[in-house]
Amino acid sequence: MYKVFIVDDEPFIIEGLVDVVDWSKYGIEVVGHAGNGRQALEKMAVVPVDILITDISMPVMTGLELIEGARKLNRNLKVIILSGFDDFAYLKEGMRLGIENYLLKPINLKELEETIASTTDKMNNAKREMRLDEYDINILRSNILYRWITDRIEPEELEERANLLGLNLNLPYVMASILRADFTPLESCLYQLMEQEQGVMYFRDNDGDHVVIFMMREPDTEKARAIRLLQQVREQCYEEELCISLGSIESLGGNYKDSYLHAKEAQEYYLVLEQPSYVDYVDVQAKKGEAAESYTVQWPEYAKGIAGRDKQGLFELIDSDFDRLRHTQGMTPTILKSVAVEMVVRLKLELNDIQYTAAPDFVKNTITDIMESISIDDLITAVKEGVGGLVDSLNNDVKSPVIQQILHHIQQHFNEDLSLKVLGAQYHIHPVYLGHLFHKETGESFTEYINRYRIDRAKELLRNSSAKVQDIAKNVGYWETGYFYKQFKKFVGVSPRDFRGML
Repeated sequence: MYKVFIVDDEPFIIEGLVDVVDWSKYGIEVVGHAGNGRQALEKMAVVPVDILITDISMPVMTGLELIEGARKLNRNLKVIILSGFDDFAYLKEGMRLGIENYLLKPINLKELEETIASTTDKMNNAKREMRLDEYDINILRSNILYRWITDRIEPEELEERANLLGLNLNLPYVMASILRADFTPLESCLYQLMEQEQGVMYFRDNDGDHVVIFMMREPDTEKARAIRLLQQVREQCYEEELCISLGSIESLGGNYKDSYLHAKEAQEYYLVLEQPSYVDYVDVQAKKGEAAESYTVQWPEYAKGIAGRDKQGLFELIDSDFDRLRHTQGMTPTILKSVAVEMVVRLKLELNDIQYTAAPDFVKNTITDIMESISIDDLITAVKEGVGGLVDSLNNDVKSPVIQQILHHIQQHFNEDLSLKVLGAQYHIHPVYLGHLFHKETGESFTEYINRYRIDRAKELLRNSSAKVQDIAKNVGYWETGYFYKQFKKFVGVSPRDFRGML
């Protein structure tokens, strides 16, 4: 509730205001009163106040002097002046100090209540705007960090946005970690970690995982610090299940994005490696090596089966490989389970090229069934059921009505100014949620999809018309020819002119 403080040298005025106004109706409580400005300032220094209602002419300290002093305590303080004097000089000074209204005594109750209502509305709007600003900053930070750690942002844009958001991406080494949990307090814990610790950055990725990036100078010593900080986060959220995985430590000048990919992969082994605190990609590599050293399966054939959504073909591969493995000399149930787990994880990673979000519980549920299996037949059944469910999920993929509308809109208006904000307003959906939904159902971000679609249209025009490249760029929605060239080369591999020359 908002807190109001009333100041008047006439006690009956204070009593009347306390009794006559239904303060709770406006979400307000009266937290104090005083007979002069000095008493009021002393009390307001101890009691937080959102709204000050004060007489303007009082002994010891005037209402105007009180307002100036009170604003030093709370610069966002809202003020309503009461006065028995219809004096323009008082009103002018009050307006200079920033007041909500200047009410004459005897007080008109309706006018006072309307002033109170408009004041609380203004404060509510300010709170919403403040939250939105913070929310927008977090969304922007997540977008930039995700595009950076997946190597999908141009250096110039990265430098500009990093400076704007105060992101330090200049240390020589990177380690990504993934935290997976379904409880809200984790997010606030990680934002707090980012604010308190240098070289630590946090965002949510497109899968909803919590990603913490550690920038390092000395990996050998700073990895231990990173683990300690993540353990502290676990202790803060000790009542909840928290799965933490660590990616590899990579050089910023090298394949730094591998750290994120490895952290994602390690997360899928959480149920396999018996480590209650965290899973390190180093241990995952060792376990994969242990299983793959002598006991390999036909991974490319599985990838083809998933891409073709060929359930029967996948089942035949599973039967064939496990029949061979079960008769291999030196085979043990532990190794067989390891191979099965690696198969499941590899199939999940294969979805990056198909639809990563299909069957979100595929890995967790299938690995649980694998680890609980008590015979080879149970294990094979668990793998088949998981893979079969995954294929069914891919085959039954039906996009939501709003995404169908968005895709149709893009096809009809791809050469116009299109953004999540514009489309969100048109289809009455928050742009941030629309972005997450679009990625979930198409497997691409909105920006990637619209750029790819426009470039495909541009390729058609280059093949079938003699229009100038800059005109084609405008026809497909690019008003800056340089940006069109950059996107064309990104998706096609050659410049538009070279592409036309190859035809």
